[in-house]
Amino acid sequence: MSDIVGNMTRRLLADAGISAGMRVLDVGCGRGDVTLMLAELVGERGQVVGVDRDVRPLAAARERVRALGLTHITFAEGDMSALSSEYELFDAAVGRRVLMYQPEPVNAVAQLARAVRPGGLVVFQEHDSTRVPVPGGQAPLPLHERVHGWMWQMVKREGADVHMGFHLSAVLARAGLAVEQVRAEAIVQTPTQNYGIAAIVRAILPRIVEQGVATEAEIDIDTLERRLLEEQQKAGVTQIWELVFGAWARKPA
Repeated sequence: MSDIVGNMTRRLLADAGISAGMRVLDVGCGRGDVTLMLAELVGERGQVVGVDRDVRPLAAARERVRALGLTHITFAEGDMSALSSEYELFDAAVGRRVLMYQPEPVNAVAQLARAVRPGGLVVFQEHDSTRVPVPGGQAPLPLHERVHGWMWQMVKREGADVHMGFHLSAVLARAGLAVEQVRAEAIVQTPTQNYGIAAIVRAILPRIVEQGVATEAEIDIDTLERRLLEEQQKAGVTQIWELVFGAWARKPA
C-alpha cells in the first residue's frame, strides 16, 4: 500500500481517537499494515488483535510481528461477521478496504459491533471508484483511464461494492452506530508525483487476468510504468486518481 494511503490511514485512526492503552480489533488485517499502525498508537499498554480469513497473509503478518519483537499484537483466522466469543470486548474495531467485499455490509458491521464495548469506536476506510471531473482544458490521459478501468472492473467482478466510499455513512448508521465523522481524501497524480499505479497493477495482475478484464499482452506490465509516466509528463496535468473515504462511528452506550 502506498505511503499516501498509509498517511491517510494514520490520520484517520488518530483523529478517531485510537490512543494509548486501548484494545483494538483489526478486521481483514491481511499482512498487518494497519495492525502495526494501531500497535504504535495503543503502545505496549494496549493490545491489538488482527483477524483475517486468509491464512497466507496472516502467516506473513505473524512473521513481521515476530521479527519486530512486538508482544502486544496477536492474530487469528476468522471472519469479521463471525468473531469468536472468547475475546473480551474491544475499545475499537478498525477495517481498511474490508466493507466493500462484504455481501451484506450492514449485517457485517452490526455483528462486528457486538465485539465492541458500549461507547466504543468503529472505524473504516474504503476506496471508491467514482472519478472526479477535472477542470476543462486538461489534456486527456487515455492509458490512465484504461488502467483505472481494469483495476475497478476486476474488483467489481470479484463481487465488491465499488462505491462503498459513498455508501459508508449509510452502512454504519443502518448498523445502529452513531456516525461522528465522514471524510474523503484524494490520491493525486501530477507529472512529478507518482502514486505507483504500475506496481499495484503488477501485484493484482493474476486477478485482473482471472476475471477476464484484460490479458497480460494488453497490460504489458514490463512497460506499463514507463508508458504511464510518459503520458502523465507529456500531458503536464494534475489528476485525481482515486477517492479514499474514512469514517468513524460510536456504539451507543
